[in-house]
Amino acid sequence: MIAAFTPPQTPLLMVPRAALERNLMTMQGLCRASNVRLRAHGKTHKCSTLGRLQVERGAVGLCAQSVGEAEAFVRGGVLDVLVTAPHPTWGSARLAELARTGATVGATVDDEIQIERLGAAARAAGVTLNCVIDIDPGTHRTGCHPSRAVELARQAAATEGLSYAGIQSYAGHLQHIADLAGRRAGDDLVLGMVAGVIADLTAANLAPAVVTGGGTGTHSHDLKSGVFTELQAGSYAFMDVEYEACGAPEGDWPFERALFIAASVISAVHKSHVVVDVGFKANSVDGPPARIAAGAAPGSLWRPMGDEHGMILHPSAIPLLKGGDFIGAVDALDADPAAPWPADAPKAGDTVWLQPGHVDPTINLYDALHVVAEDGSWERWAVDARRVS
Repeated sequence: MIAAFTPPQTPLLMVPRAALERNLMTMQGLCRASNVRLRAHGKTHKCSTLGRLQVERGAVGLCAQSVGEAEAFVRGGVLDVLVTAPHPTWGSARLAELARTGATVGATVDDEIQIERLGAAARAAGVTLNCVIDIDPGTHRTGCHPSRAVELARQAAATEGLSYAGIQSYAGHLQHIADLAGRRAGDDLVLGMVAGVIADLTAANLAPAVVTGGGTGTHSHDLKSGVFTELQAGSYAFMDVEYEACGAPEGDWPFERALFIAASVISAVHKSHVVVDVGFKANSVDGPPARIAAGAAPGSLWRPMGDEHGMILHPSAIPLLKGGDFIGAVDALDADPAAPWPADAPKAGDTVWLQPGHVDPTINLYDALHVVAEDGSWERWAVDARRVS
């Protein structure tokens, strides 16, 4: 299906609708079978149209990583959002204003100052905001020490304008561990810690109605644990090279590839490689390199060649990367009359399809997703929650 779609321009993000739908329904089914709500993480796609689809398929709402994302999702019709990271000072008033639209708005906090500020903003706006205590799972990024959970929950429960909703603990550091036993052991430690916090809160008459966290890389274990009431998975909708490389937490991945970058060959003057219009600005390189999905010889590699450009390296030329002088090696190959031009290399004007190495930051580089049905028709879904604060 990828090769059958002619992109109207490049670079472009293409989503096969049928694969996306299967991924959404698979995760929803897994959550339903475990009696765990799915609160899909919108930071993956930053697209309110997709967020509405996730809710229509059964998700309770969306996670947002920032105040601006939450605002974009609510504007786009997603009426239950949780901001999953403590927000800046200016964000409390904006979250309170967002709740004035009638949306259910939640915020995570990890200290007493945040609780005071959030409560004051809610009272000033005449609304109630859900307050979730963020517990550090060991990443030391955000989240209070587990020993402070009761203290902060008690403060949130006593603060006018806030509804103490529960706790969050998201173990992002575990999601891509390739050693499956190590990933499982790490998740066991986090889940044991969270279970201990739940016990402490329950003993203090502050039993959390919501325990939210977990992710795509630990989803099966999280769902079976009996600890979480909500799963915050996001990347399952599309998948990427990074998740495929680290492997499913159990067995094979039940999710399939559902996001591709269309790249055009703009130059084909070397025997070793052709040049496409996908470089740093069209594909995030914070994870593994993008993988070629179609349009080039099997075994070809994509590598960045600057902001706007990337190469599609023919398999026969991969050894040229190892010598330390790639430019000199290409010159020598081009000048060798005995070295043939690869017959299966893409030609100028051809389309090469790439699977992103890391979905979230790659989508953030684009204004829209082009969602393609099996009959070849397509829709443009705005990435309306990008570039917002």
